[in-house]
Amino acid sequence: MPDARPTLEAVAAHAGVSRATVSRVVNGSAGVRASVRERVQRAVSDLGYIPNSAARSLVTRRTGTVAVVIAEPKRRVFSDPFFAQHLRGISRELSARDTHLLLLLVERPQDYERIGRHLAGGQVDGALMFSLHRDDPLPSMAAASGLPTVFGGRPGWPGADRDPQLLYVDTDNRGGARQAVKHLLESGRRRIAVITGPLDQTSALDRLHGYRDALGGGDPDPALVAAGDFTAEGGERAMAGLLDRSPGLDAVFAGSDLMASGALRALRARGRRVPEDVAVVGYDDLEPAAWAEPPLTTVHQDVEEMGRMMASLLLRRLGATPPDPSGAPLAPVITAARLVVRASG
Repeated sequence: MPDARPTLEAVAAHAGVSRATVSRVVNGSAGVRASVRERVQRAVSDLGYIPNSAARSLVTRRTGTVAVVIAEPKRRVFSDPFFAQHLRGISRELSARDTHLLLLLVERPQDYERIGRHLAGGQVDGALMFSLHRDDPLPSMAAASGLPTVFGGRPGWPGADRDPQLLYVDTDNRGGARQAVKHLLESGRRRIAVITGPLDQTSALDRLHGYRDALGGGDPDPALVAAGDFTAEGGERAMAGLLDRSPGLDAVFAGSDLMASGALRALRARGRRVPEDVAVVGYDDLEPAAWAEPPLTTVHQDVEEMGRMMASLLLRRLGATPPDPSGAPLAPVITAARLVVRASG
């Protein structure tokens, strides 16, 4: 039975262009006028043309796959809505460019060897990495592989701030934390505690610095600072410890919504009313924040859009998308953070 699938030549005839022009459009190459590119894309859609991925990789020397590396175990990734939103944004952008996603997680130290094989073995065109910790070997592994890489979050490893080629997407964590604590101060709260994320991650450290900024920049009362781990369980434990050490506290800024939800549980267990006795503010503005009891005041960051931006930067670095029409060079992106006031504080 003859193969009825449309060919490159059929697309060229339908669009009224050469076979070479169709090939450049299908392979994401530059040098094709926007009007011609749109005509070819319409022809591809009209005919249902599906490029041969093996043949295309021989032409482009690309696999059409990007590694998404999250330096966290499966249990954390699949239970925290932050990661789901981030991956949704990444997947949306990659899918729009016909690029596959290879998800790699760090469950145990041996996983670094497996990830290294993927990065160095020609199986992917580039990498997106996020939720990195201070001593994580992933950035040096990416550098050794020579793969184009975009990071989620402000890089915190030595020398990162002097690397002009480094690309990352983050939110204004410090400014967002300042907004949260300033709001608590303006509402009359005076004994404001903080539950931090892991301080070997720049997002948690920046949010702690923002808390200090709002309180005048000095060292806070140690009794009002508790370490969390960006989980609800960690937030509950930290809140219980804060109440033991400083029963007179009247507000708490938690460095994530999940930790804030744990703090709400601990406060209920101790008979403290929110916000009458203790005001609570979180960070992220993930969907469950509005469903909390009471609804959570929190700092909004557009997590899904940040994931999309990471993928977009990488695709531009790979040459898989046209350059910015404005001619702006590739550069790190810092997105705005804003406070969303609800009933908890």
